[in-house]
Amino acid sequence: MHKTIFIAQEGPANALALNKDYSRVVIAGRNVFKIFLIEEDEFVEFCNLRVGKNLNLNFSCNDVAWNSIDDHILATAATNGAVVVWNLNRPSRSKQEHVFIEHNRTVNKVSFNPVEPTWLISGSQDGTMRTFDLRTKTATNVFHSNTESVRDVQFNPNCHALFASVSENGNVQTWDMRKPDKCVLQFTAHSGPIFACDWHPESLWLATASRDKTIKVWDMSSSKPTMEQTINTIASVGRVKWRPQHKYHIASVALVVDCSVNVWDIRRPYIPYVAFTNHKDVATGIAWRGDPNVCLTTSRDCTLYQHVFKDATYPAAQVNPHALAVSPQGHIAFACKVTPSTVKGSKIQGILRRTTTSSEEFWQVSSTLNFLECTRNKDMNWLIQFAERYVLTGKPLGEICDHNSAVALSLGRFAVGMMWSMIKTLYAQDEEDGLNLSFPPIEEPMQSRSEETRLPKSSLKENGKSRSVESNSTDNKYRRKSNSDELEDSVGDFFFGDAEMDPLSMEFEINHLDGLITQDWTLQPEAFQLRQEIQDRSSPPEQFHDHDSPDGMEEEVSRINEKWKGLSVAETLVPKMWDEKYSVVSALKQHGTNGDVQTAVCILIALPPVRRQALLNLIDLHDQEVWLLAYISLLNQHQLFTHANEIIKLAWIPEVNQLNQQSTTVNISCNQCNKVIPQGTRLCGNCSSSVTCSVCHQVVDGAYVWCQGCMHGGHLLHMQTWLSKNTLCPAGCGHACEYT
Repeated sequence: MHKTIFIAQEGPANALALNKDYSRVVIAGRNVFKIFLIEEDEFVEFCNLRVGKNLNLNFSCNDVAWNSIDDHILATAATNGAVVVWNLNRPSRSKQEHVFIEHNRTVNKVSFNPVEPTWLISGSQDGTMRTFDLRTKTATNVFHSNTESVRDVQFNPNCHALFASVSENGNVQTWDMRKPDKCVLQFTAHSGPIFACDWHPESLWLATASRDKTIKVWDMSSSKPTMEQTINTIASVGRVKWRPQHKYHIASVALVVDCSVNVWDIRRPYIPYVAFTNHKDVATGIAWRGDPNVCLTTSRDCTLYQHVFKDATYPAAQVNPHALAVSPQGHIAFACKVTPSTVKGSKIQGILRRTTTSSEEFWQVSSTLNFLECTRNKDMNWLIQFAERYVLTGKPLGEICDHNSAVALSLGRFAVGMMWSMIKTLYAQDEEDGLNLSFPPIEEPMQSRSEETRLPKSSLKENGKSRSVESNSTDNKYRRKSNSDELEDSVGDFFFGDAEMDPLSMEFEINHLDGLITQDWTLQPEAFQLRQEIQDRSSPPEQFHDHDSPDGMEEEVSRINEKWKGLSVAETLVPKMWDEKYSVVSALKQHGTNGDVQTAVCILIALPPVRRQALLNLIDLHDQEVWLLAYISLLNQHQLFTHANEIIKLAWIPEVNQLNQQSTTVNISCNQCNKVIPQGTRLCGNCSSSVTCSVCHQVVDGAYVWCQGCMHGGHLLHMQTWLSKNTLCPAGCGHACEYT
């Protein structure tokens, strides 16, 4: 029975590899190169390969590979560009067999051919791949990828002459060892550098891992690869490895940020199927130990772990299967879990039916996504209704806000209605009452006390006793007077006695109250007579200093001075009131940003000038002008010219307020065809008739006046003379013309 075990090392390992019977594991890094026996409960160190007199860069490893047939042969990729072969059967202490110095830069990956144990391939930072023959100890072929660097090379387990390589430019290449001059296939798989790849042990799938935080599965069975699935992760992926005996499972480790080892089901790529969270730093290598439920990993935290599935965490079991989201447009999307339906059959079918595994149950769990679209009336009818029904001036602010809020609520614009209600709450009462709410200044009692303690000691000695007596007598007078006033003014529903008191019929006089005040109201110490006298055997009271004596008063004053010696108040603490202007301005800007310039403009117009100016000081002048011009433009587009002119007159910006006084044009229509006569001419462009006077029948070139009823007119002087003597139109149409 496998268990989760680990061992710590003196340095981090960059890679690991297992022998063919999975009983030993080798880890390699810049400062560590060891072989461990995998026992049932622990790792036992078998051999330390980092020994010798000259520990050069050949011992600094980026990758390590164990020959799958010859159990005593290992190969490492060194950071100095060397490919080193190690023989564990060497009798000497150093197990180094041969060093291939063919690459110019760091070697990133080494891999043995799964069928031919003497074939070794390497990928380097210099952009080349080289194959080596361990029998002749020579480099046989060179493959130029025409890229900056090769990060990983892997032999195809289904065709031992083919291998795949990935590079930092995001390209994937497949090569045939018999044709080193040109790659068989090349395509771009990722938008960033690819750090690792792995062939599927059962099918022609190739998994690639990239810095773009994705794992992609490619179908390489045809000349044009197709992407089968994409797994999105939270960090750049450094290593991937297919899980044996599970077609759809693949393990991955991150390059940064994520310290867990995740096993994914490519059919459910959104959440890991299993996660191992034992490492405290990012993992650097992963290998399966033959058993699909056991894997080994190395990490930058200088540990080697053996993980078992029974101790893993299942993220899907901790995820809420239900979700809800609301878009800014009001659309609602919600997901809910759907349990796979089980078909009930006969007992024989139930016996013969194969039980589903945990992996299949994970894949079968499904959820449904429902979408509710908020259908809104996209026409601008509400804008027209607001413009026609809003009240902006002529009434108190409270009535204006109530009316406009009711209009907004009746048209379904609840946010606008709440905005008007908020304006009423903040400003309407202040405007009606004319109140200026502010806190009274806070007195400083500590200052008066400190001044009293700073009095000369002699004055305290002389006046201390007389002042206390005087204050006592004053207090008694005040207390006596207040008690009498209280009894005189008090009116109650009943009094403590045998009968009720009528407050309207009974009258009190001061003389009667004097007798009540002087009466002894002391209660008896006991409710019944004691059988024997209680003797007081308590200890006598302590002897205190006489505070009225000069010595006692002097000690008291000195003690008070010492107590308040270091206490000082820099300034009066006044509670800070909430300033509503910033909240109102933020709400107005929100309406303006959402395109509802009508609400922002109308609220600013309805506010009193003082309140409006306080808000405008916090709003950029450009934004104010944009809101006004946009609202006026909307009104003109909907042919609400009267309302647009009203907004122009009520505008607080002079440039906007003068719009209706600039570029005003009056069009003249032809009295024959009613077409508009172009500016600068008296000739109609439609019927070629000119504007003539109905009295003198001459072309009018000057002041022209016409009747709005029959459209006939003429020279101003001629029409005045005619209408002073006649009431009907001079053109003979029979209309009774009226001029104002």
